[in-house]
Amino acid sequence: MALHETSRPESAGPGRCAAAPELDPADRDRLLSGAHHDPHALLGAHPVPGGIAFRALRPFARAVSVVVDGERTGLVSEGGGLFSGVLPLDAIPAYTLLVSYAQDGSDECEVHDPYRFLPALGELDLHLIREGRHEQLWKALGAEPMTHEGVAGTRFTVWAPNARGVRVAGDFTCWDGTAFPMRSLGASGVWELFLPGIGEGTRYKFEITSRYGHRFLKADPMARCAEVPPDTASIVHASHHEWGDEKWMAHRGDVPVHEAPFSVYEVHLPSWRPGLTYRQLAEELPAYVNDLGFTHVEFMPVAQHPFAGSWGYQVTGFYAPTARLGSPDDFKYLVDALHRAGIGVIMDWVPAHFPKDDWALARFDGDPLYEPGDARRAEHPDWGTLEFDYGRTEVRNFLVANATYWCEEFHIDGLRVDAVASMLYLDYSRESGQWAPNAYGGREDLAAMAFLQEMNATV
Repeated sequence: MALHETSRPESAGPGRCAAAPELDPADRDRLLSGAHHDPHALLGAHPVPGGIAFRALRPFARAVSVVVDGERTGLVSEGGGLFSGVLPLDAIPAYTLLVSYAQDGSDECEVHDPYRFLPALGELDLHLIREGRHEQLWKALGAEPMTHEGVAGTRFTVWAPNARGVRVAGDFTCWDGTAFPMRSLGASGVWELFLPGIGEGTRYKFEITSRYGHRFLKADPMARCAEVPPDTASIVHASHHEWGDEKWMAHRGDVPVHEAPFSVYEVHLPSWRPGLTYRQLAEELPAYVNDLGFTHVEFMPVAQHPFAGSWGYQVTGFYAPTARLGSPDDFKYLVDALHRAGIGVIMDWVPAHFPKDDWALARFDGDPLYEPGDARRAEHPDWGTLEFDYGRTEVRNFLVANATYWCEEFHIDGLRVDAVASMLYLDYSRESGQWAPNAYGGREDLAAMAFLQEMNATV
């Protein structure tokens, strides 16, 4: 227990709480250093002898009070940004916090305490994640604006099984995660925190403490929106696009593709007519493609990528359309316009590798996670990138769900999978001694084969 049952609160002064039982020193150190797996056990409201103990973590705050039934009571500073106290109550009440950073309290604001909420992710989601069968993974992981227990905010979730601790940092914390440690949801490796009052457009990252004690910021692997490069933060996003391609979607499968005319115009959107946004492209590209007699367009990769010179083939944000041309809803507008013009949309999809940028997927929680632990297998010999670990359940789920995501959320009609040969063969661009054969002594990557089969079947 974080709270010592033997401690008893001192008498409270007027308008101020009685002192709360002290935190165990080890728990306090882990909490403040970002290495605690269950901050909700230490923060929030908990029964103790003599009433209900309230504890809040608000770094740099001058004062914090708790408000119950319209009455405010000041909490006592414990140092390190911690404030606590005990109210003589029989049960945990509905409450809010009043927080002030100014000396005179002129900036005082009333907020909901993130640590009074139950997890906003269900057991079924966690079960499917552990099984590697969550076909709508983007609805379980990442940043999801929602109303939880009657309060509007955003649920943050991330898979980081090797981390000692994970915190949310963003523009609303000056990129310091101290105030918002996340809780571990057990064997799933998922960390979760619901932040009241945080909404669409908020920039954020995850501040991860590795099991080696290193601390670093990582963009959200499941982010559905990201900053324009070279900036690298993830952005809380909810779609508001209203589709107008019902006729296309209802009839696109009426005639099998191999029995109908099929002519594809391949296009790299940022350089087709440089400077156009997704919405401006929607005004020009459909007519252009129709005039040339093509039935489909194939977009070279549109997922978020840091280096424009890669033409999109080195992806860091697998769930976010590149922000260079607009928002995710703007990209939906373009797909919608093509469909309404009778043009199918194919997308280049790159599940073969990812770049080593230290703010992205590489060694995500301080250990190889999305990439294999064997450096011989992890390093792509040609492109200076890392390959995915197709044998890991959660990684395979991440990619299968990603294929589904583009088809379901963006109405993409087909995927052109890039660099398949480099996935299928263990000896791809490797000399003797640089690779290990499969269980049958062959050169085929059996896990990659199984992944591609599962992806095709799921899509």
